[in-house]
Amino acid sequence: MSAQGHTWSRQVKKEDEEEDPLDQLISRSGCAASHYAVQECMAQHQDWRQCQPQVQAFRDCMSEQQAKRREELQRKKEQSSAHR
Repeated sequence: MSAQGHTWSRQVKKEDEEEDPLDQLISRSGCAASHYAVQECMAQHQDWRQCQPQVQAFRDCMSEQQAKRREELQRKKEQSSAHR
């Protein structure tokens, strides 16, 4: 018998390198700065009530982005039905 021991290596998950789907969505929305401001405030104060200006700014940004997305989808829908 050989006394070499095992030769396999454990693969470490690269979860730290993969971006969270929620973070990807927020980044694509253009509201990442507002989101990070909420996170910073929450880390500092540990109380969401003290972070309402940041929360409201993030909410406004996301609402604006959702409205733009709806308009874009509606335009595409109208364009595709006009070409038929």
